[in-house]
Amino acid sequence: MIETIYIARHGFRLNWIDTKWKSPTGLPRDPPLAAYGETQAQELAAYFLALPEEQRPTAIFSSPYYRCLQTSKPTSQALQVPIYVEHGISEWYSPVAPGTGLHPRPSSAAALQTYFSEIDPSWSSIWYPSRRGEDVQGLQERAKGFLDLLIPEIETRFSDKHKNILLVSHAATIIVLSQGLLAQPDLPLRVGCCSISEFSRNSGALGVLEGWDAKALASGSHLKEGASRDWGLEDIRLADGKVVTDNGEPGMEEEEDNHGPQIHRSSL
Repeated sequence: MIETIYIARHGFRLNWIDTKWKSPTGLPRDPPLAAYGETQAQELAAYFLALPEEQRPTAIFSSPYYRCLQTSKPTSQALQVPIYVEHGISEWYSPVAPGTGLHPRPSSAAALQTYFSEIDPSWSSIWYPSRRGEDVQGLQERAKGFLDLLIPEIETRFSDKHKNILLVSHAATIIVLSQGLLAQPDLPLRVGCCSISEFSRNSGALGVLEGWDAKALASGSHLKEGASRDWGLEDIRLADGKVVTDNGEPGMEEEEDNHGPQIHRSSL
């Protein structure tokens, strides 16, 4: 049974300081880490390595975006644990403006393994976000649905192999994952780069969700300069009470948009 879930945000992004950045994967909106972000990722790994062995994560589930995989790599190497690519904790995009295409979607785990040998492609993503974007309610529904599938899927697939896991994701996604685990949909939270949240399972919990206690929320105490570039849901641009739409990527209108759960609880 999973006892502890750690959630970390990716490190500081290169595109925040370099307007001429290039995507290592060729995917739009997929910047790598800046040098500072790479340092943060090393500090993250040092934090986990310093924990008693029984408290360290034994598996990493990472968003497929390059910055998250790049953040995961030092911890994977330090702890000698695999990285599993999971689209369910991918970046959040607001709804696409009509006629502007779809949002980009990163490649499969097998394709991304060419960039990060630490990836174990045997894990198939259990959830895909819509390439047409999500409003906040849709994002929260994604997080709850994903968690409701992830925890029993890990416990079924790996038996008792993984008691502690690490999720590496993005600010908005981390906020709603935290809200879902704590059953607090209005939980105010700002998440900085390479910050860590830690959730422990309540022994008296009956269901997958609502049975977790927060030991840390978006903590940057392990980082020399603390967590930087924090973000919260209150930073979302609204118009008439709705999330402002975003342009998709031209030429992607006809591409596949398979989304939602890829497994069902009844199959576990």
